[in-house]
Amino acid sequence: MTGLEIKNLSVTVHEKKIIDHLSIKVPKGEIHAIMGPNGTGKSTLSYTIMGHPAYQPDEGDILLNDQRINDLPPDARSQAGLFLALQYPVAIPGVTVANFLRTALNTRRKKANPNDRGIPVPAFRKLLKEKMNLLKMDPAFAGRYLNDGFSGGEKKRTEVLQMAILEPEIAILDEIDSGLDIDALRVVAEGVNMLVEQNQMGVLIITHYQRLLDYIKPDAVHILMDGKIVRTGDFTLATELEERGYDWIRQEMAAA
Repeated sequence: MTGLEIKNLSVTVHEKKIIDHLSIKVPKGEIHAIMGPNGTGKSTLSYTIMGHPAYQPDEGDILLNDQRINDLPPDARSQAGLFLALQYPVAIPGVTVANFLRTALNTRRKKANPNDRGIPVPAFRKLLKEKMNLLKMDPAFAGRYLNDGFSGGEKKRTEVLQMAILEPEIAILDEIDSGLDIDALRVVAEGVNMLVEQNQMGVLIITHYQRLLDYIKPDAVHILMDGKIVRTGDFTLATELEERGYDWIRQEMAAA
């Protein structure tokens, strides 16, 4: 299959098993959501998929377009088509948004074609302006230092702007709704929906709350508890969680 596939993944952090034989598939063009209580392994899963050195699998496979990527470093995974939108993006004073994005885009182009000389500055400015307009971002934003002094909404819009410029095949959104007001949430969601529709990007959303899924309709919702996917359903499962919480699932697990 094309897209992201996790097979029987287990991850131990500080001698504690956080992910326990987890399997999930996210085909290109589909949106999947992972929900679960705090401390159940959601962020650990995203870091492991992206290749964070502190989160190495004990066993299992991570496949991107049917190719095993367990041994690839994070930059190689990015070049292969993975993208992680961080819950807490890092500020980089001295590096403007425009310079960061043009460098990232040229690096990806160079990797795909060693003879590529990079996107010309006028062409990049036009591309950047188009994408910023779609996300309702002030053009002056491109001259600010990356995430330096940004509000929560500005940071998350910048993450979506990176996705729009780099056009990954699979994007992992780790609590991208964190800290957003309703207007910013709507704009970020519209950007994600646009990329899925235009580029057939596959998306794995990690979230606590159903409100994001009011704007980004998932093809499937997975419940992660104690490091395992314990239930999978459609969008109505997220609505049920909003109404009932997680205790009823724990009770069903205990009874089983």
